[in-house]
Amino acid sequence: MKKRSSFTGKIGFVLAAAGSAVGLGNIWRFPYLAAKYGGGIFLLVYIILAVTFGFTLMTCEIAIGRKTGLSAIGAFSKLNQKFSFIGVIAAAIPVLILPYYSVIGGWVLKYFAAFVSGSGIAAAGDGYFNDFISGTGEPILWFALYIAITMVIVLFGVEKGVEKVSKIMMPILIVLLIFISVYALFTPGAMEGLVYYIKPDFSNFSIMTIVAAMGQLFYSMSLAMGIMITYGSYMKKDVNIESSVHNIELFDTGIAFLAGLMIVPAVFAFSGGDKSALSAGPSLMFVTLPKVFEHMFGGQIVGALFFLLVTFAALTSSISLAETVVSMIQDKLKIDRKITCLIVLAGVLLLGLPSALGYGVLGEIKILGMQFLDLFDFISNSLLMPIVALLTCVLIGFVLKPQTVIEEIETTAPFKAKGLFTVVIKYIAPVFLVVIFISSLLSAFGAISI
Repeated sequence: MKKRSSFTGKIGFVLAAAGSAVGLGNIWRFPYLAAKYGGGIFLLVYIILAVTFGFTLMTCEIAIGRKTGLSAIGAFSKLNQKFSFIGVIAAAIPVLILPYYSVIGGWVLKYFAAFVSGSGIAAAGDGYFNDFISGTGEPILWFALYIAITMVIVLFGVEKGVEKVSKIMMPILIVLLIFISVYALFTPGAMEGLVYYIKPDFSNFSIMTIVAAMGQLFYSMSLAMGIMITYGSYMKKDVNIESSVHNIELFDTGIAFLAGLMIVPAVFAFSGGDKSALSAGPSLMFVTLPKVFEHMFGGQIVGALFFLLVTFAALTSSISLAETVVSMIQDKLKIDRKITCLIVLAGVLLLGLPSALGYGVLGEIKILGMQFLDLFDFISNSLLMPIVALLTCVLIGFVLKPQTVIEEIETTAPFKAKGLFTVVIKYIAPVFLVVIFISSLLSAFGAISI
């Protein structure tokens, strides 16, 4: 049997896993959620949840991957045949996410090209974004280009493709983030936004602050979609899982914080303190921010750097999604990596077409009141991910017992947080996951506003 690919060591694993975690969820979704749910208090709640709930789930998934040496479908089957269906559900999530995520990645590429070519002012114009996404040829072209870039990187394999690109992209991404964040803070009026963003105001706290922060953890940390199980299966036995997870969390939370620092104060300044300017959805990145760059000194250059940064962030996540799908197919069918990559490329292009055309020629078609992209996002993130996480907690917490995971972690070093891990996986996480699932359903059908 062919030896399974692996990361070269801890640094390669951490940068690749952090690259997976760092994506549009950090750069796009985190800032508008922080603005919407109280700024500093949301930030505080998110950090607390990241080091408890997020740490536990990520540690669990990586340990499952390394223990079994398989991606999601095979891993759950190997742990307990009766719970193999969890792997099937987990496998469906990246298959659903990758096509529509690549459509949004194509939008980012389009805006990067616009700012690089000197068309940043045009991109800031009213109607530019809607005219673009409601077209036919352009959305498909940029979507196809984006997924082609992703699959070329994945084609080179774990060490030469995924790890190598992550080692290059992640440091550049961090440098760009710090530069644009500092630059944005010098925008007149930005300090008011900075105070709102970093100073906790407990009067802004509500149960929805917790629900929104919990939901963000799934987006932000690549949880419950088979990615960390797949990456764990490539992890060498001498790498410390616990410290690796701490490093990934530091990268992920730090970049989310910097993204907020880059966006919230600048938009605050541009909008005169109007928090509605940071509203959810495509409008923030593709409508509001180009207008901010238009009014900023050197905005054409800053805009080009920003969309380069977002392109890198999006790619590191889509690479991990694609690698997870490729790994699952290879584990199941035992076929050549090149053929597998071609199958995945063709499949993504086909499945992504409804999302690419969902604001144009297919715009009239809505399911449950949602356009295709929103529907796929709802099914994967609001329904399937909490279900997979909850079932994983039940399997590890009560069927196999936490010691199953603890033993794998302690093959390298003592597990310092095993007490926290046990309590969260058995009691705290399941309760939170049920709350997230119910609130997501209520939100989708208009019963509550999230």
